[in-house]
Amino acid sequence: MLLIIKKNIIKFNEHNFQQFKTYKTVTHNSCYSKAKELKASGKDIIGLGAGEPDFDTPDNIKEAAIKAIKDGDTKYTAVDGTPALKNAIIKKFKRENNLDYKLDQITVGTGGKQVIYNAMMATLNNGDEVVIPAPYWVSYPDIVLLAGGTPVILECNEKQEFKIRPSDLEKSITKKTKWIILNSPSNPTGACYAEKDIKEIGKILEKHPHVFILSDDIYEHVTYENFKFFTIAQIDSLKDRVLTMNGVSKAYSMTGWRIGYAAGPKDIIKAIAKIQSQSTTNPSSISQAAAVEALNGTQSFIQERSKSFQERRDFVVKELNAIDGINCLKPDGAFYVFPSCKKLIGKKDNKGREIKNDTDFVQSLLENNGIAVVQGSAFGLEGFFRISYATSMENLKKALEKISIFCKSLK
Repeated sequence: MLLIIKKNIIKFNEHNFQQFKTYKTVTHNSCYSKAKELKASGKDIIGLGAGEPDFDTPDNIKEAAIKAIKDGDTKYTAVDGTPALKNAIIKKFKRENNLDYKLDQITVGTGGKQVIYNAMMATLNNGDEVVIPAPYWVSYPDIVLLAGGTPVILECNEKQEFKIRPSDLEKSITKKTKWIILNSPSNPTGACYAEKDIKEIGKILEKHPHVFILSDDIYEHVTYENFKFFTIAQIDSLKDRVLTMNGVSKAYSMTGWRIGYAAGPKDIIKAIAKIQSQSTTNPSSISQAAAVEALNGTQSFIQERSKSFQERRDFVVKELNAIDGINCLKPDGAFYVFPSCKKLIGKKDNKGREIKNDTDFVQSLLENNGIAVVQGSAFGLEGFFRISYATSMENLKKALEKISIFCKSLK
């Protein structure tokens, strides 16, 4: 099929800019800055907002980076990744997903976010629409707007377990739809699409050959209870329309190393390289060498770490559901839960302030009880909040006790 690659970078019109400002206000109106301010003033704050594992990068990966430095592997590389890393990525896709790719179908960027940004910048023109299921990772709508596109938000509520209904997806697709973004396991909900779910979505997308699919698989290795991961590129009829994004940040605790990658159609990969060549150029040569070891080296620790996350998930979900006014689904992956606080909206805190929405809820929780979480509206769904359990069990026990005390104090 024909893909129309963006011919030039389009400046924001006033409508784009106003939309962008609105999204940024919601996204950044979290308690993050307030939490830092309170912590700096000496107050005891427990942060449950981190989007990164609390484990350290494995030693074999660190040693590979040190070796690269000592060997003088410190020069520019190819713009979109070294052959060594691209080959490691190809092997990963074959080994874990039974997908075959060639070197010119692989791109490496400075984190998964840059890969997504590059893809949107390379392909979106004014009027192009991108279907984004909500709750969504906070950057998706902003990236689409920055690229001149229009986010089409598809709400997926708790009754749907925060997952797309194929019938709703069908209604959201128009002639202007260029992409749909899928994220499984999900940030912020931890929701996972099983093979059956993905194939039902695939049946809808097979009827719309002009729509491309961006599959954000960054939490692929953080799943629980024998959940079998399946990615939409494994559907043969759709593979040529899928850009599968992944990275080393979550599975290998390498968030600061900034290596993301994707596999997909050659023309998109080539266009991404052109965008990247005029921004960051290549990712760090040292980080790329480390990523080669991450993908080619031992994978045994991944299951051990997932088991630890599962124990924390079980504890957090149990404790949250024991609190009157809180309801929390048990997710199949990632290291987040996305509980509802809807039943507490309208109550007042101990200072007499009314909790009008989820933003008020998380701000009052922070100011009164020292627990930093993120409001659901930042992820496109009002009435919820996100907890990251990528922290110690000790911190989680203290935090859940304080959340319970706070909720009981609301009148």
